[in-house]
Formats: sequence, structure tokens, C-alpha cells
Amino acid sequence: TTAEGPPRQAISVEDLTPVLHRLLEASKLKHGTVTVISRHTTTAITINEYESFLMNDVAKFLLELAPPDERSSGSSSSGSSVRYQHNDIDRRPASTAERQRCFDNGWDIDQPEILQQWRDQEPINAHSHLLSMVLGNSETIPVAESKLVLGQWQSVLLVDLDGPRNRTVGIQLMGYQ
Repeated sequence: TTAEGPPRQAISVEDLTPVLHRLLEASKLKHGTVTVISRHTTTAITINEYESFLMNDVAKFLLELAPPDERSSGSSSSGSSVRYQHNDIDRRPASTAERQRCFDNGWDIDQPEILQQWRDQEPINAHSHLLSMVLGNSETIPVAESKLVLGQWQSVLLVDLDGPRNRTVGIQLMGYQ
């Protein structure tokens, strides 16, 4: 997606189909597949109709399925009392493996000020991770006669569950000309 700035913990949807059509045309691929994968743990890839009212319904449905934590900036004023352990930032990292992932990603969390910086940049977004697991992170679309094999109203969608913010996807075209 192209939104800038910190996450607002809102759900947004972007239609990737036009980009896939351009890449497919440029590749000259005649038969094969196009695989799209999310590069983020709080986004999903799915195939469905891209229509504005449906996208509003999708956002509403998903937020009811996994509502934001009561501590989240995305929590509704309806008095949600949902609390997710992932959002207990002051208790993380909680295992040796999690600590190692912090180090592997450049966070020297043995230094108290660095540990606090890491915690400060962590959003309250467990609901977004859960929704990503439900929706899935990739789709593979067949290509026949240089065309994506999709139904009339189907589009390949990037669903940002913790945004909107700048996101990327991986796209792989395989097959022959």
C-alpha cells in the first residue's frame, strides 16, 4: 500500500490486480502461475470482489471477529474488554527465542534504553496478527493464454489489518512463454 505514517490500526484493502496484469504483460508469460505473498505479519492476501461497500462490510466483520484490544488506538468506544497477551509490551520479549529474534533484527535489548525503544515502537495489534492468520498470507493464480485465471468479479486483494501504512508484497511469476 502507499499510506504513510504510523499505523492507525484500521483495516484497508488495496486491489493488486492491475499491478499483476502489468507485470504479467511485461513478462510475456503465456502459461504458468503468479504467486503473491504478504511480507508482513499483519496483512493478508485474498481473492474476492473489490467493491467499496463490500470493503466496508469486510472491515466491520473482521473487527467484530477479532476486536482490537481495549488498550489499542483502534478500539471502539463500545467498551470492549478484550485484552491480548501479545499486547502486554512491558512483558516482552518473554522467551529466549523471542530475545534472539530481537537481536537478529538489530535490537540490542540488553541495553535498557534500547529495550525501551523496541517496546515503544511495538503497536498494540494482536487482533491484526490473528486476522492475518485467519485470512492467509498468499494466493497463487493460474495463468492461461497470458491471462490471470480469475472470475469476472474477482480481484487479488492486499488486506492491511494494522494500517494503513506503507506495505510491500512479494510477487513471483513462473511458467513459460
